[in-house]
Amino acid sequence: MNHHGMDKPGAVAGAHASRVVPLVVAAALLMENLDSTVLTTAIPTIAVDLTTDPVHLKLALTSYLMSLAVFVPASGWMADRFAPRRVFMAAIIVFTCASILCAMSQTLGQLVAARVLQGMGGAMMSPVGRLLVVRSTAKHDLVSALAWVTIPALIGPILGPPVGGLIVSYMNWRWIFLINVPIGFLGVFLAWRLLPDIALPAPRAFDLKGFLLSGCGLSLLVASAAFLGVGRGDALLAIVSALLGALLLWIYARHAASMDRPLLDLSLLRIPTVRASLLGGSTFRIGVGASPFLLPLLLQVGFGFDPLSSGLITFAGGAGALLMKFSAKPILSFFGFRNTLMWNGLIASILLMAPALFSRESPAAVMIAVLFCSGFLRSLQFTAVNALAFADVPEERMSAATTMSAVAQQVAASLGVSVGAIVVQLSRGAHGRTELEAVDFMTAFMVVSAIACLSVISFYRMRPDAAHQLIARAPGRRAGGDPE
Repeated sequence: MNHHGMDKPGAVAGAHASRVVPLVVAAALLMENLDSTVLTTAIPTIAVDLTTDPVHLKLALTSYLMSLAVFVPASGWMADRFAPRRVFMAAIIVFTCASILCAMSQTLGQLVAARVLQGMGGAMMSPVGRLLVVRSTAKHDLVSALAWVTIPALIGPILGPPVGGLIVSYMNWRWIFLINVPIGFLGVFLAWRLLPDIALPAPRAFDLKGFLLSGCGLSLLVASAAFLGVGRGDALLAIVSALLGALLLWIYARHAASMDRPLLDLSLLRIPTVRASLLGGSTFRIGVGASPFLLPLLLQVGFGFDPLSSGLITFAGGAGALLMKFSAKPILSFFGFRNTLMWNGLIASILLMAPALFSRESPAAVMIAVLFCSGFLRSLQFTAVNALAFADVPEERMSAATTMSAVAQQVAASLGVSVGAIVVQLSRGAHGRTELEAVDFMTAFMVVSAIACLSVISFYRMRPDAAHQLIARAPGRRAGGDPE
């Protein structure tokens, strides 16, 4: 096999790889992002069709994210053993087939099971895609490359809400999953034609014990929050799950310390930039992760908006995020990573509270403008956090860092959805109501905003010159420029 893919038709290398590889990977990430954003807009309608509480539809979101957390630790080994391009293509196929099963679901349980299978595909698709980008890009181009990865993918959050609103308003909600099928076919074709076969490290034996310990521990920890509010005895079940999950993760940590190349390399946390990225980024993501779940429910259930009107408002966050991707490197170059992560993180966290100030009479233009600004700032934070995770990681440990970063992201996002749902249910219960009202969601937005603000502590502790090599001018290049 030609590891560099130079004799494969359509394979790219060199300078072109810094643009082509991220854009091809983004075709698959588009499918993933479009799926999740369309789904959140349709949650109230799906709840009615499946005769369940809208808040219980959090399980359709957290089950997917929980599946990611379980299977992502194996993604690095899979990529090393079977080649990133092959794993990436297989992941797209699994995700697409699972989307068809989601569309066929008749009960909440069936939908949750299909979403778990979707998560298995996504667990390989997203981190292995990022690994392809990281391994084929020079460090001084990494910020730009990671931004390029998400440009087409951010079309999902822009198109998702209005497309979801259109589908729910004029078609059956099941079409929100069927639209993944043509995107999946396109992603497989582009990956086969254009992605290079990257040189691989020596294959290692699969750490089955580590996989079971980390996978079960993470899934129980994430599930413990999701269990709250879904039935009788939920509090006891959540406590038992959390304690058992924590115990399994402690056992895994001891197991990993004895391994040369553990499946989930916790020793990476000894690197200050990795530690700041994972701890600070996760805290911020818990707050942000609740918003896509809470906002459509606030607009549709709390304010009585129809799905299309809701989607035409919530798309603004994705539009702001897309615009930011063209500004990430200049902003980071001017302010530096530490200052950007501290101050931008604080402002972005406070803006998460903004929907708590919305009302049924709020002008749509005002809500769109606020969500646009919020999307811009949170996307800048994510771009900086994601790049920071790789700043000081040696080349031979990039795969392990990619896996750690992906696990942290999915666990935090899942916890964010669960925390938001828990606060909504507690608010409803405190007022003695069975129906949801706008005030329940407003309380939740204030709580998740406060959680996100705590991320600033991790970034404050960073060195002033942290990750400077990611924004330094490369030798022999003009100041200020990515190559054309």
